[in-house]
Amino acid sequence: MRISELRSRISDYFPDPATYSQDIVHSELGGITVNEAIVRGDEPDEIWRAVVRHNPQMPEKFR
Repeated sequence: MRISELRSRISDYFPDPATYSQDIVHSELGGITVNEAIVRGDEPDEIWRAVVRHNPQMPEKFR
């Protein structure tokens, strides 16, 4: 997965993807945000899996 696909998936599910990526801290990422994980060099597919774990209510079609 590329970063652009990660951002697209986040945009598909969250009404304000920029705020979500910037402000929501994920324990699944070690206590950082999606944007910080990208800067840190985490693989986009790992970040996406963390987002899914952080949002267990996410319908299957968005996973």
